[in-house]
Amino acid sequence: MASDPFANPEPTPLPPPEPAPVVDEQAKARALERHQALAIGALALPNLFLRSALTLTLLYGMLGVILIAIVQLQYLTATVAVAIGVTIVLLQFILGPWIMDICLSWMYTMRWVRPEELPEHLQTFVQRVCGEKKMRFPWFGVIDDGAPQAFTYGHHPSNARVVISRGLMKLLTPAELEAVVAHELGHACHWDMALMTIANLVPLLLFWIYDAAIRWSNGGDDAKGKGASWAVALGAYVLYIISEYIVLWFSRTREYHADRFAGQVTNNPNALASALVKIAFGLAAQDSKEMAGLSDKERAAKKAKAPAGAGAMGALNIFDRGSAVNMVMASADQGGSNGNAEVDRERVKGAMQWDLWSPWATYYELHSTHPLTAKRLMRLSDQASAQGQDPYVVFDRAKPKSYWPMFFADIFTLSLPWLGLLGGLAAFFGLMLSNQGIHWWLLGVSLSLMGLGSLAVYMRQYPRGIFENVTVANLMHRVEVSPVRTVKSVLTGTIIGKGVPGLIYSEDFVIQDSTGILFLDYKQPLWLWDFFFGLLRAGRYQGKEVRVHGWFRRAPAPYLEVDRLEVLDGSEKPRNCYTSWAGLIGNWVLVVFGVALAVGLAVAVR
Repeated sequence: MASDPFANPEPTPLPPPEPAPVVDEQAKARALERHQALAIGALALPNLFLRSALTLTLLYGMLGVILIAIVQLQYLTATVAVAIGVTIVLLQFILGPWIMDICLSWMYTMRWVRPEELPEHLQTFVQRVCGEKKMRFPWFGVIDDGAPQAFTYGHHPSNARVVISRGLMKLLTPAELEAVVAHELGHACHWDMALMTIANLVPLLLFWIYDAAIRWSNGGDDAKGKGASWAVALGAYVLYIISEYIVLWFSRTREYHADRFAGQVTNNPNALASALVKIAFGLAAQDSKEMAGLSDKERAAKKAKAPAGAGAMGALNIFDRGSAVNMVMASADQGGSNGNAEVDRERVKGAMQWDLWSPWATYYELHSTHPLTAKRLMRLSDQASAQGQDPYVVFDRAKPKSYWPMFFADIFTLSLPWLGLLGGLAAFFGLMLSNQGIHWWLLGVSLSLMGLGSLAVYMRQYPRGIFENVTVANLMHRVEVSPVRTVKSVLTGTIIGKGVPGLIYSEDFVIQDSTGILFLDYKQPLWLWDFFFGLLRAGRYQGKEVRVHGWFRRAPAPYLEVDRLEVLDGSEKPRNCYTSWAGLIGNWVLVVFGVALAVGLAVAVR
């Protein structure tokens, strides 16, 4: 009888400890030298205001070139061209916050609160910062969800809304909570809401001009005019693509700016760095002094007796919400009631490895509104040095090998379906152009090759067999993980919140084990299946101890795609996700359909 892949011994064994890291002494010396130069003022922090101003100048310079071109071609008058831009900016800026208010009221378990309902230390802190920066005390909304979250929006600094969750207030340390809120206040103080609206106008208008130029080229009989229209369309589209990446770069700059604001008003850049580590890397704090002298077996037994959900965690929308995962959670094993435990810095360096070494990290950052967490930590460490404080972390690990071969192998794997399709089509057109006849059956072969390529990708993304028992901390050290290379994982812990805190139909989860917190991607083949599960059943799993089988990925945020979800006390029946099986069946259907089409066309031609 075949072994059951979901059968696991009790209790679940922990993975072996990580090998000791290799220290790069030269990198460590260079980092310390930089921090010393910052501390004495010999080296200045980058001028982020100048960088932002130059970015907006470049964006509107690109837009101006295209607008001048269409005015010169007499497709639009200068007045109409400017009016279009101004109208779009005003509509986005005025209506955006009100639409967000409605969405939060209808789809989230959120309520607006008075300042005196906030924690006293936070109320005092926000009053001080707003007084210093001549801002109105922002409206605060509280999401009733145990998974922490924070974000800000509005029209201008004195019209800002800051939304935080119950979990954030309850479980972050006071210094970390103030630093996180300071980051959000930094966005408001710097007019980031207005600046990002203005920046996003450029790609919007460039795409509109591209679309309009295509329509202009299809009207009239003037060959010269058509050529000019196509030239404008091509130029607008190229600048549209470039402008999209410039806006993303601009957004990442604004995040660095908000980080620096938080470090300045708190005079503690390390507090935000600590919060980012817990948020982005999902790492738990070091064991307390009470646990430090215990053996691994005794420590594991003591943690197993801890109350479910104990710990400090944070999940903030100071990360890219357009990623495959909306946000990644983190926790800290309190080590006492004061919540002042710190994350092991060696674990932090281990988690930073993927950001700093994997080419996939660079690829995803290029397409992200937010910088890589490791880079933010290094900037905050620089700021701490410039303010006369010890840096939060000095990354001194030696890269064991180049990860570029792995990256190119992954890209090749992902391209296999298209290579198969294009190979079959190339054979079809090649024979046709060489006057060897039209071989229609090759179209079916193209589809079959595409299906076989998709199967190859599937086998890499969804490996079967025995799933490996892991912890969150263990997973965060895996540098070779990517959208293609996954870790077959069994993770045991407690569901502490929904994937999108407060969203009534969120089907995803956040799981906490003794070492940290991780996002669980619960995904079924049909969207409505996910929607109704999130709306009607996902709430039943809150606070439950579970065992999850799935595939660990980073794209760019770390997450576990669920294959099977089991509640250990048996109060809910096991749930299986069938997306991977749907993909397998779909790929085989494509292969078989292609073969049948090829045979059918070959017979029909005869």
